[in-house]
Amino acid sequence: MDSRYTLRNRRSPELRSAPDRRDRGTRFAAGDLVAAPAVPSLRPRPFGELSRTSIEALVKLAETVMGAQDSSSRQKRRSGTQRLLEILDGFDGPTWQDRWEASGLNERGRPVSRLSDNKYHGYNLVTGLKVLCCLRVIQPSLVAFRSNKFNQYAPAFLATQQDPLLAKFFDEVTQTRAPHKHQYAAQFDVSCALTTQGITLADLTPEALLFYANECRRHGLVVGTVAGGTKFAGQLAWDVLFNMGHFPPSTPPTLRTYIYKGQRTVEEMIDFYEIKSPEVRRLLIDYITRRKADTDYNTQEGLVRNLAGNFWSKIEQIAPDQKDLRLSDEIYQQWREAVRYRQDGKLRADVGGTVLLPVRALYMDLQSWALEEPERWAHWAAPCPIPPNDLRGFAQRRRRINDRMADRIRQRQPLLPTLVAKVEDHYTSVRDLLAVARSAPLGGHFTHRGRSYQRTNGRNDRRSYDDPIHAAVRVTDLETGTVRHLVLEEEAAFWEWAYLEVLRQTGIRVEELVELTHMSVRQYQRPSGEVIALLVIAPSKTDRERVIPMSAELFHVIATIIRRHTAHGPIPLLPRYDGHERLWVAPMPYLFQRQIGAVRRVTGTGTVNYTLRRRCQSIAETNPAFQGLHFTPHDFRRLFATDLVNNGLPIHIGAALLGHLNLQTTRGYVAVFEEDVTRHYQDFLARRRELRPAEEYRPATTEEMSEFEEHFDKRKVELGSCGRPYGTPCQHEHACIRCPMLHINPKMLPRLQELEEDLHLRRRRAVAEGWLGEIEGIDLTLRFLGDKHEQADRLTKITRQVDLGMPSPRSRS
Repeated sequence: MDSRYTLRNRRSPELRSAPDRRDRGTRFAAGDLVAAPAVPSLRPRPFGELSRTSIEALVKLAETVMGAQDSSSRQKRRSGTQRLLEILDGFDGPTWQDRWEASGLNERGRPVSRLSDNKYHGYNLVTGLKVLCCLRVIQPSLVAFRSNKFNQYAPAFLATQQDPLLAKFFDEVTQTRAPHKHQYAAQFDVSCALTTQGITLADLTPEALLFYANECRRHGLVVGTVAGGTKFAGQLAWDVLFNMGHFPPSTPPTLRTYIYKGQRTVEEMIDFYEIKSPEVRRLLIDYITRRKADTDYNTQEGLVRNLAGNFWSKIEQIAPDQKDLRLSDEIYQQWREAVRYRQDGKLRADVGGTVLLPVRALYMDLQSWALEEPERWAHWAAPCPIPPNDLRGFAQRRRRINDRMADRIRQRQPLLPTLVAKVEDHYTSVRDLLAVARSAPLGGHFTHRGRSYQRTNGRNDRRSYDDPIHAAVRVTDLETGTVRHLVLEEEAAFWEWAYLEVLRQTGIRVEELVELTHMSVRQYQRPSGEVIALLVIAPSKTDRERVIPMSAELFHVIATIIRRHTAHGPIPLLPRYDGHERLWVAPMPYLFQRQIGAVRRVTGTGTVNYTLRRRCQSIAETNPAFQGLHFTPHDFRRLFATDLVNNGLPIHIGAALLGHLNLQTTRGYVAVFEEDVTRHYQDFLARRRELRPAEEYRPATTEEMSEFEEHFDKRKVELGSCGRPYGTPCQHEHACIRCPMLHINPKMLPRLQELEEDLHLRRRRAVAEGWLGEIEGIDLTLRFLGDKHEQADRLTKITRQVDLGMPSPRSRS
């Protein structure tokens, strides 16, 4: 990453463990930034040199400079400009700029409106200052400029500058997908930067706009924030200037690229903990550097945190004179007691796995490397102070962790249908309300689901009423008086539904979720013409790409996301900041991107976590089962694995779908009894030994490929399709109603009703005849049939599917 980039302090364990950190409390760096105001190549003078012009000439120019407007506006400009110039004329200085600075009005908190006790005269003074800034008579400081509340400064500035490049920028801003208020904010940011730095747009460099953005944040001048906030001005302006080719090609495409830091060097990570011994500091740097080849950046940070933070920095606190790794038993015991507790005072759940193992690995590695390179490592080889007894029971601790995870999943598994239903109901409710409100006139009353609403009729509503992209649809709930922004509500409800559906139907990690792109959707077309949709998961934790076949429900969710993005053009290409690797990824058409404020951004993993937690808290208000409980994205991964194995899918196939390299990892994800896993796995091995002897590991023959193709034809049954994997027999002897692998086709709902009526008739006969076993079997079938009926109803309600018919084989003519 470019050395000019601003450092960002990520909310990480090492940051929280530094009580003396000066920039603690902010995600952004407080150090020096390579950003500075621009140096004008030529002073902008759209109406010539006016720094010494008389009051009469400036007043006459102010009256006519901004185009033909009503007489009241011209009068305000004339009187405001004359009054402000008369006040400035009472101060010393050869130019109007010198008098402006001598007046003290160039400081923060000194708006010109306070120069008059009459508020209307004060408004005129602000108008006069706006005219003088547009004419380039006065160049105010940023804080002085923003202390005055100008009305529509950006269009007035554009009208006076006679700058074709600035006009092109304003046009480009209006072509973006951002809402109108953010488009105006981008135009204002550039106008403000040019005014306060005394330059034309041709002289606005990336460093100058970065300087403006940081100064606005430092002084709390970003809309909706206070001093020290985490929002930056100029983000949309930066995007537009980059896309129109104003910035050099080597410039990062977004302002956030400058704000967020990249990877720190090993030296920087080690120096964060202020190791006093230069020899040990050098050793730790060399050790981590050698380990870099087989670790990723996130793992390196963990090693540094444990070895430098949890180990040696605490050793130096206990024994300041310790110069090597030969620790006495007394020092070790004091350190062992110190690392039992975290920085927040809480007891560590697993000291052995998180702290002791990395330290022991350090000693073991040094002893091994000392034999290979004695001249470099032999000096540091020392007996490991951690006795084997302290690491005993590691397997038992891992089992306890797995037990806690399994118990967590058992608690959440029965609550998953409730969560899914609540999220779907909320989304459909808001979506339907938005559709009804769009058709209502401004100020009109309407009723939806028994509640009365009125569409608001404010200035913003009238301005964006005909906007096809960013129409502001706001309504007032007449029962509570609450004003609801339905577009924002529908946006939040949609993405909440999309996060939940993709996570629970794929079992992918949350990092993989936000990395999905339009290119992740692939298809496999069989010779018969049938198309099988596939979802390609980019390499993440295990660095292995994998492919997940998509069910009809999952395909609908992905298609809905794509359709939402492409409603007004192609999916935008956006860069993404990888919070684990601390790197920016090249722009790609990410599926999980949305408009956040002025710019579009790729959804972060923290946003997904927060959205799910907030929904669970909302459900807990009416459902006691959710009290003190929430779902995390990884919970859906474990629920997905549990559902796969419990429904008879061989565990090795589940491991492939989840992207696990080891079956033991998958077993840890499955919340079932040990004997169930063993039984499924042993049954699979037995079948594999019978059907696939070693000599058959060869390229598939034509007959075998035909059998593979035939499998997909045999999955088509009366009520829909069977989801069982290839090579697995029907576990339920074709009792499809009871089979969890049956995917109901919504158009077969009438057939389900016929089956239900027939089962009720059979049950009445069984009751009359006293066939108790038959009654029990029918009741079980009725329960499964009800679940299938509910699943088909929910799929119909959400997808509103249109039957496209079955594809036919293509002719070879």
